[in-house]
Amino acid sequence: MMLQQPASKYRAFPPIALADRTWPDAVLTRAPIWLSTDLRDGNQALVEPMDAARKLRMYELLVKIGFKQIEVGFPASSQIEYDFVRKLIDERRIPGDVTIQVMTPAREELIERTVESLRGAPRAIVHVYNAVAPVWREVVFGMTVPQVMELVARSVAHVRRLTDAAPETEWTLQYSPETFCLAELEVSAQACETAIGAWGAGRAIILNLPTTVENATPNVFADQIEWMHRRFGGRPGVVLSVHPHNDRGTGTAAAELALMAGADRVEGCLFGNGERTGNLDLVNVALNLYTQGVSPELDFSDIDAVRAQVEHCNRLPVSPRHPYVGDLVYTSFSGSHQDAIKKAFAARREGDVWAMPYLPIDPQDLGRSYEAVIRVNSQSGKGGMAYLLESEYGIVMPRRLQIEFSQAVQRVMDIEGKELSAADIWQIFQHECGLNAAHGLHHHVVEAQGDGAVSLRGEMTWNGRQHAIEGRGNGPIDAFSHALAGVAGQPVRVIDYQQHAIGSGADARSVAYVELRVGDAPALFGVAIDADTTAAAFKAMIGGVQRLAARAPNTPPADPRAAREQQLEAACE
Repeated sequence: MMLQQPASKYRAFPPIALADRTWPDAVLTRAPIWLSTDLRDGNQALVEPMDAARKLRMYELLVKIGFKQIEVGFPASSQIEYDFVRKLIDERRIPGDVTIQVMTPAREELIERTVESLRGAPRAIVHVYNAVAPVWREVVFGMTVPQVMELVARSVAHVRRLTDAAPETEWTLQYSPETFCLAELEVSAQACETAIGAWGAGRAIILNLPTTVENATPNVFADQIEWMHRRFGGRPGVVLSVHPHNDRGTGTAAAELALMAGADRVEGCLFGNGERTGNLDLVNVALNLYTQGVSPELDFSDIDAVRAQVEHCNRLPVSPRHPYVGDLVYTSFSGSHQDAIKKAFAARREGDVWAMPYLPIDPQDLGRSYEAVIRVNSQSGKGGMAYLLESEYGIVMPRRLQIEFSQAVQRVMDIEGKELSAADIWQIFQHECGLNAAHGLHHHVVEAQGDGAVSLRGEMTWNGRQHAIEGRGNGPIDAFSHALAGVAGQPVRVIDYQQHAIGSGADARSVAYVELRVGDAPALFGVAIDADTTAAAFKAMIGGVQRLAARAPNTPPADPRAAREQQLEAACE
């Protein structure tokens, strides 16, 4: 049961005394050094850790994306881990610009096994860690601060002796004061100073500062990093690294603020896999930089292929709402959102700066199409339906037709209660607007008159009977409206007429939208498609009159569900 007074059990992390902090005004202008720990930290968090085949597949993916530093395992933990490191080295699978990293606790026998696994590697990072926070050193390990420092000095000195004996490899030490985020800054700094001293001042060393368990707001972590940056930043050979976790759900924010505070390097996993709520999501940070105009120097041009590989290797699904990669992250169901996106796409020109409502990144940059940007459910509006018909079928509905048609779609949606695809909406459009109806116009002749008017003569079938038609007007549309009035028995008045092409060249067709009124009935649209522009207009007018006749007061409205079922049955046949 949750406590009414949680302060009786939990304590807020104290703020850092850093009155002149500079990170709030910093701007990120370049990519950090990236370290993927998918094969180590991510792998140990899996219910079923990767076998050798999946580990190799993940490794090759990381190389392809562009990671230059990859933590490939914990070789002292198992023979599988050890053998994988050896495989990469013995089979020469490490590109010339990639450095592998392995991890070991601060225990001499494990350090020996770890360095042994790296024999013959061209370059390697040996990652040594030990916990420094009070509850770990006092409760878990029963150690004093001097004893912790002695452990650091002894362990790092042992790494140095072993690596000095293998000069064929270019060695870098990574030291992590594990539980840094929970420790006193002076204790963490002392541990780092001890590691630098034992390794040798000026030699390449990475000081990796983790939020082992995220326990404070990201600004507190940024203060901790700036404090350490002032202590160690700028020293020869020293790289300041961070390893955020996501226990509070703010791992990405913590990493970005840490970079602003002086960190040079970040560690994490693709899509945030890792213990508990996960490690830092490297894809998230990289593409956040990208949307600010900064190249992340990692290639996610086919984000769906990356996700598929990661899901295969981890045997964990990526959420459909996961930033940048989820199935639904570029999708809008909301009518107002769809309307804004549709208008912005229509206004956008090639080469414009990306400024799109509800889309912080162009999906095409990541290998996504625009197909799923707008999808229609019961919350959608006319803009979404119009966008799908335009993008998939070339139908550019006039605004009043959008309003009219959206009501028909909503009726179907109310019955079915599920998302409609573009194909579903196209079937409804064809049925509702009579695109597949028999128009009955057999032939017609249009002739110009001397007074500027035109006359029309022809034959058509109406209500099962053959009719000779004729009409006169100031143009073909006006003349045909008078001809239709003769067979419909009521005046036919055209309110609006629009037409555009679908396709190009020999395959081009014309789609006509005619809004008309028959007698005193409400205005309604007719739509038709034909290779001949005049025929398309005439068929649209016939379809509109037929729709109005079907909606006569004594005629019950069509059942959209039954019509849709008939359409689906026909499609299946």
